[in-house]
Amino acid sequence: MIVSVTSDPLDLAAHEAAVADPRAGAIVSFQGVVRDHDGGRSVVSLDYEGHPSALEVLREVAAEIAKEPEVYAVAVSHRVGPLKIGDVAIVAAVSTAHRGAAFAACGRLVDEAKARLPIWKRQVFADGTEEWVNCP
Repeated sequence: MIVSVTSDPLDLAAHEAAVADPRAGAIVSFQGVVRDHDGGRSVVSLDYEGHPSALEVLREVAAEIAKEPEVYAVAVSHRVGPLKIGDVAIVAAVSTAHRGAAFAACGRLVDEAKARLPIWKRQVFADGTEEWVNCP
């Protein structure tokens, strides 16, 4: 199982390979990509900052999804540090016997990671202003 919080670029193929299983009829993966806009404003860059507990929280989320009876394997990673437009910020992959279960489990994995991870995003806009997102 791959679970990481890293400043290194994320590798979708490695995550998909990590969840490969001969019983699996489905592998569903997701990449969250830095886009050039948010709320009607032009975004030029962003920085992700993680709390020291971020990896532990991500491991907990991955373990919860992995315990679901229909799930064979999960892999998930989130980037921290400066990212540019087009960079991948989060990668997730899940394997199950059937596609419906894989889509659902991958969706839960990403949703839970985004809801619970203590990782905050600073967006820099084209007009020079900035904002913190998901910041308590």
